[in-house]
Amino acid sequence: MKTNKIKLDIISDVVCPWCTIGYKRLEKAIEEMGVSDKLDIEWQPFELNPHMPAEGENVQEHIANKYNASPEDQQRSQEHMKQAGIELGFTFDYFDQMRMVNTRDAHVLLDFAKEKGKQTELKMRLVTAFFSERKDVSDREILMQEVKAIGLNSTEALAKLDNDDARYEVQAKESYWQNLGVSSVPTMVFNGKSAVTGAQTVDVYKQILTELLDN
Repeated sequence: MKTNKIKLDIISDVVCPWCTIGYKRLEKAIEEMGVSDKLDIEWQPFELNPHMPAEGENVQEHIANKYNASPEDQQRSQEHMKQAGIELGFTFDYFDQMRMVNTRDAHVLLDFAKEKGKQTELKMRLVTAFFSERKDVSDREILMQEVKAIGLNSTEALAKLDNDDARYEVQAKESYWQNLGVSSVPTMVFNGKSAVTGAQTVDVYKQILTELLDN
């Protein structure tokens, strides 16, 4: 394999289960191939529900309204995701009172964490908080706890959340990727050229990485 580095943009939301599954499968492929030093990963924002009000919406009602999914369909889908999570060492803890929330603040903080070299760490902390720990990742108090949990300064992080330019930057990035045709997540863009959507298998990610590293 050659030593050229792959630039990987992962467009996703922190409340997107398939984004988590896709990344965990990619992570497994990277680990098994031993190529973690060959990738430069940057998380890009995508809000599944940019107009979600502060109080959020019950997940079951939200999925029913947005995707016209019956309770039975949702149950099957959740079981499928739980099983996929188990295989990857990740816990999806769905519960009756679970709420879909607004993720704008989370994306602003992911930009902040990128500046500090801890973007992936915060991303995984936030998805774990939401899916595994029943936490509201739109609650600033919770967000500050997670920021501190990975060793970042919560005062700096809070200032970022109140910075209009930082919030605009998230919107600008979202628009950029949507204008390029990204309409569903996860979407992974390799070297700014080839894009793969959806949660692929570990083997598919291995194949993609092998081809890119050999070119």
